[in-house]
Amino acid sequence: MRALPRFLVNTPEIELWPASLCRAKANAAARCLAASGIVLRRKRDGRFLAALGPEGLVPLVPALWREPGLEAAIAATAVLDARDPAASIGARGTLPGDAVHEDNAAMGLAVDYAESSGLPFHEEPRLLAFAGRDRWQRALWLLPPASRAWIAMRDAARLDGIVLEAISGFRSHAYQRGIFERKFTRGLTLDEVLRVNAAPGHSEHHSGRALDIGTTGEPPAEESFEHTPAFAWLQQHAGRFGFGLSYPRGNPHGITYEPWHWCWLNPASA
Repeated sequence: MRALPRFLVNTPEIELWPASLCRAKANAAARCLAASGIVLRRKRDGRFLAALGPEGLVPLVPALWREPGLEAAIAATAVLDARDPAASIGARGTLPGDAVHEDNAAMGLAVDYAESSGLPFHEEPRLLAFAGRDRWQRALWLLPPASRAWIAMRDAARLDGIVLEAISGFRSHAYQRGIFERKFTRGLTLDEVLRVNAAPGHSEHHSGRALDIGTTGEPPAEESFEHTPAFAWLQQHAGRFGFGLSYPRGNPHGITYEPWHWCWLNPASA
């Protein structure tokens, strides 16, 4: 099988990654990935589930066939054009968010949360493009046009002597729910978490258009970023590339000021 170009194909519970971007710790799994084109990755914890290569689907976990969402992931590989994933019918549009709404209701989220917070619900894209690496050398995923805009903006800043580092890009609904669950275990209430984090489904990161930006020598996602030359450069130039600051001071959403959080604002062309 030819290697999948650098796109992530999204299904409700499993992501399809290009094997070239995956790194396994065990030698046997690493050899399997090296011979594969596509890797199936569990969304909620990032575990590799199976590799798809010339010999078909090779399990990387026990009881693969009982894995939730496997059928949908296999169906996505069946309609995927490995030469051009963006043109594949199965990679167009967004995923339905019904399950997220149900989980939020069980968590106690108010039914009018979107209206009262001004934070709309974002369905996950079915296709995301590789946008380079973040500060920790993890793969960074964004909508294809947002990816191109970020790379152009990062490179333009570098020409001006400014280093822009991606802290994070696309995050799944499952990942956002994990943030809430970890904070609940620390004793925080739902209202306390919502002052800092958007409810699952309502973070701009789910859309594939948002990313958190940092710079060399500056801690990630801290208000002190506003005092850096990188933030000053973004204020002056980010709009040229279609990016805007989502949560300035006094924003109507009630979200804490986030000088690091920027969103690509041209979704109509995506």
